[in-house]
Formats: sequence, structure tokens, C-alpha cells
Amino acid sequence: MATQYKPCPACGTQNPGINVRCTNCGTVMPVSPMPMQHVPRPAGAAPAGADKKIAAGICGIVLGGLGIHKFILGYTQEGVILLSVYLVSLILAIVTCGIATPLVIIPSVIGIIEGIIYLTKSDEEFVQTYILNKKPWF
Repeated sequence: MATQYKPCPACGTQNPGINVRCTNCGTVMPVSPMPMQHVPRPAGAAPAGADKKIAAGICGIVLGGLGIHKFILGYTQEGVILLSVYLVSLILAIVTCGIATPLVIIPSVIGIIEGIIYLTKSDEEFVQTYILNKKPWF
């Protein structure tokens, strides 16, 4: 590894980077910050955001049509859309005396599919896809 040199702030003499004092005039050399280093995660530790995976997956399967899983992941707009579709289809089913009941199933199926997708992904893949890249649908 090549030695890196730093100039003395007082006299300008080039000093090896490991020196604390200038070799020419004795001035204290400024401390350069250490480069950023990647700190590995402890073995078995889940990545940040992976704690939402189980909650979002279960809510997607059980309460899929209400869009609760979208709110858990921070997708407020998508959660409101899913909840609105569910409520409108529920109102249509009531008004039409059950004829529009199949419409209520659509947001529920979307939630079930998304819940299963969340739970089948690895923690790293889940965090990369839904927390970091913010992929809102499927």
C-alpha cells in the first residue's frame, strides 16, 4: 500500500499520513476523518423495515379489501384507493340487492395476493422492493 502524504498547515512540508507532528517544524498535523466503512449486520439480524413484512402480509390476507397493509407500508394514497374501491363496491352491492356483490371480492383478492407475495419474499428482498424502492402494487 502506498504511503499517502499530507502537507503541513504551517510550513507546507509533505509528511506521511501517519505522522502526528510535522517532521520539519513540529506543528501538530490535522486529523483527517476516517473513510466511511460498511458495518455488517449481525448474523441473524433482519434488515431495517423487515418488521413490517409480517404485519403487512397478515393484514393483506385477512383485511385485504380495506387496504390496511398499504397503510402499514406507508402507501397512504394506494391504501385510500383500495379502501375507496371496497366501500364503493360494498355500497353498490347493498343498493343493487346483492347483484354487485362480486365487485366486493376484487379488492379483497388484490389484498390476499399482495399479502401472500409479502410473506413469501425474503426479508432482504421485501425491504429492497417495498421499503427502499417503494413499489406500491404487486
